[in-house]
Amino acid sequence: MSNVSIYLNFQGNTEEAFNFYKSVFGTEFSGPVSRMSDIPPQPGMPPLPDSEKNAIMHMALPILGGTLIQGTDMLESMGHKLKIGNNTTICLEPDTRAETDRLFAALSAGGSTTEIAPMQDMFWGAYWGCCLDKYGIRWMFNCYAK
Repeated sequence: MSNVSIYLNFQGNTEEAFNFYKSVFGTEFSGPVSRMSDIPPQPGMPPLPDSEKNAIMHMALPILGGTLIQGTDMLESMGHKLKIGNNTTICLEPDTRAETDRLFAALSAGGSTTEIAPMQDMFWGAYWGCCLDKYGIRWMFNCYAK
C-alpha cells in the first residue's frame, strides 16, 4: 500500500534528534537503526572515514496519525552540507514502478538538474530516486514492488 513520510537530514546529530523526538512522542523506532558502516561497498564509493562510520544511514520513528519521520546524517566527506532546503524531504512510496516513474517525471520536470538522483535499484531493496521540483521542494521515492 502506498505511503507518505517526512525525511529529515542532519549534519551528524540524527540519533540525538530522534532520541529527542522519541521522548516527545512516546513512540519506539520503526525497524532497525542503520549506520553508515552498514552500507555495502559501492562501485566508485570512497571508503568512509572512521569519524563517519557510526553516523546514521537511516532511522524511522512513528509520530502522530500514522505519520512516520525518517532521518539520515549528511556526510561532509561526500561534500554534503546541511542548509535550509535540503534538510526536509517528502518521501513517497508508490505501489508500482510505473506510478513511481510517472510521479518522478512530473515532479522533476522543470526542477533542478543538479539536485537529482535518477531512479535506480538500491541495495536496501527499493527502486529509489530523489529530485528537487521547480518550487525548490525535495521529493524522494522508494518503491518496493518488483
